Amino acid sequence: MPRLVVVSNRVADPRKTAAGGLAVALAEVLNNTGGLWFGWSGKVMEAAQGGKPGEGQVHSHQAGPVKLVTVDLSREDHDCFYAGYANGVLWPVFHYRLDLADFSASYITGYRRVNQMFARKLQPLLRDDDIIWVHDYHLIPLAAELRALGCRQRIGFFLHIPLPPSLILAAIPGHDWLIRALFAYDLVGFQSQADLLHFSRYVESEAHAQSLGDGRWRAFNRTVHAGAYPIGIDVQEFEALARAPEGAEMFERMRREYSRRKLLVGVDRLDYSKGLPNRMRAFRDLLERYPEHRNSATLIQIASPSREDVGAYTDILHELESLCGSINGNFGELDWMPVRYIHRTVARPRLPGLYRASRVALVTPLRDGMNLVAKEFLTAQDPADPGVLVLSRFAGAAEQLRDAVLVNPYDVDALANAIHLALQMPLEERRMRHQSLMATIRKYDVHWWCDSFLDTLVQAEPQESGTPWLRL
Repeated sequence: MPRLVVVSNRVADPRKTAAGGLAVALAEVLNNTGGLWFGWSGKVMEAAQGGKPGEGQVHSHQAGPVKLVTVDLSREDHDCFYAGYANGVLWPVFHYRLDLADFSASYITGYRRVNQMFARKLQPLLRDDDIIWVHDYHLIPLAAELRALGCRQRIGFFLHIPLPPSLILAAIPGHDWLIRALFAYDLVGFQSQADLLHFSRYVESEAHAQSLGDGRWRAFNRTVHAGAYPIGIDVQEFEALARAPEGAEMFERMRREYSRRKLLVGVDRLDYSKGLPNRMRAFRDLLERYPEHRNSATLIQIASPSREDVGAYTDILHELESLCGSINGNFGELDWMPVRYIHRTVARPRLPGLYRASRVALVTPLRDGMNLVAKEFLTAQDPADPGVLVLSRFAGAAEQLRDAVLVNPYDVDALANAIHLALQMPLEERRMRHQSLMATIRKYDVHWWCDSFLDTLVQAEPQESGTPWLRL
């Protein structure tokens, strides 16, 4: 296989796969091809000349056979590109929260400027036969900027977050520009069939694209292949984490401390898309309507900090803290607190032990691209006595994990009933569901995701060399 070039907002050392994420998925192919990983350094520099955007210093170092190249951002570029357009426009709109989007004109200018700068920094590092894989909503127009510089390599793009329906997408000023940018890629991947359907309906109705069949559409003198490639986890790696000392010690500690309780667990970033207030209201309703769970069920909710300088995140933090305090105040006993709320990140090696000790996992986002916590929870379970996954139907994982207890996270009463069902589920049913779910998780693991996407990209037909790509 030709050299793989990965481009993402943040870069990780593929030798340190315990960190999870893309490093786990791409480590093998990057190491085998002597690949290149390019992205933002995470550093924000205070630019000279009144804080104007700068070009950004480039940093490069080797991580075994893989070359890691990063670039700094100026303060203005960071605020417009990252905090502004990526997380102030695309993130809320793609998660159906138009009410939280800030459509400031300066944001899209900064977003385009940074993508152009990334293209300029990356282009000299490329070889003619490279395979380029761009990741996520931060870098949608990157291929178009590379094409404008003359790049003709095969370029793929994967969207890790959901794509909204066309009417929601059309609320973004310049939405047509965003979708046109996707046609600069040879392959565009989505997490779910629902996202792919939203893409096809948009390009056919708004861009008047011609469907060529076999997942191909033609518009703007370009043909793009699009498909659903649901990301998975490295099952063997996570099973090894569960057996490792930290995971095993956590399991034994949880089993000792909660020997008289039924544990429920939620592990999320603190984000308005995760549905955490609704989850707490449902747990409160569970204790009100099913008193047999009082002094019995304990919910451990981990909510990792996330962009807490943004007003929407501060609001949800205060709401969540208020709900947890209210539940504990109204239902708690001297020897039992219904909710253990942890507002910090828990080290990944400890999570398998927590999952294995839990009877129920609550994965109830209002909208999510995939949600790998659901798959990790199931992988950590004891097949002889497995826990139950309560999963939002609006998570991308719901398309694959049909034997979970699927719920509507907006319906608090129904969610409380589903939690009660999960806590009372007979052993034989739990085993049957878990066996079916694990068969899917093993078949469509992270290696399947990586191989299937790259195989399709490598086989993509080269685009017409005589058609110049105009700048967006």
